[in-house]
Amino acid sequence: MRKVILFIAMSLDGYIADSNGGVKWLNGQDNDNENVDTYSEFVKGIDTILMGWNTYHQVVTELSPTEWVYSNFITYVITHNKNQSTEKIRFTDENPTQLLKELKANDGKDIWICGGANLVSQLMREKLIDKYYISVIPTLLGKGIRLFGELEKEQKLFLIRSKNYNGIVELIYEQR
Repeated sequence: MRKVILFIAMSLDGYIADSNGGVKWLNGQDNDNENVDTYSEFVKGIDTILMGWNTYHQVVTELSPTEWVYSNFITYVITHNKNQSTEKIRFTDENPTQLLKELKANDGKDIWICGGANLVSQLMREKLIDKYYISVIPTLLGKGIRLFGELEKEQKLFLIRSKNYNGIVELIYEQR
């Protein structure tokens, strides 16, 4: 069965974006040439992406305005905005937990939860995230958009692997 994987970076104090929604702080402590390319290896195992509207909007307006960087995948954007879907980008206002259950039941590679925090919270409440790939960036933001909101009850995880490079600590957990 397909796995649902959260692959995301956060500040040391748990934020995925600053108070303006920006992510310019997403880098290591030294020259970025010292970074390890974990993304290229990760995406070999996925074919589907789920993201919220804010994440989508940030990608197309700020991070990569001239090219859709996820063209090798089918991307579902959870939104109430009425946008025209394409073959690769599907806008939907379907309940994300229901959509994810449907996607998991289909054949395919793993499913990447790309962001944002509201989507992650909804899926965590239903325990639908199988793996957490979290890169902790050596930055303290102090405020912004938190990755993990409040949960009704604790969720125990099992550490699969950790590694560090350029001040970034990569943590990989599975649900227990």
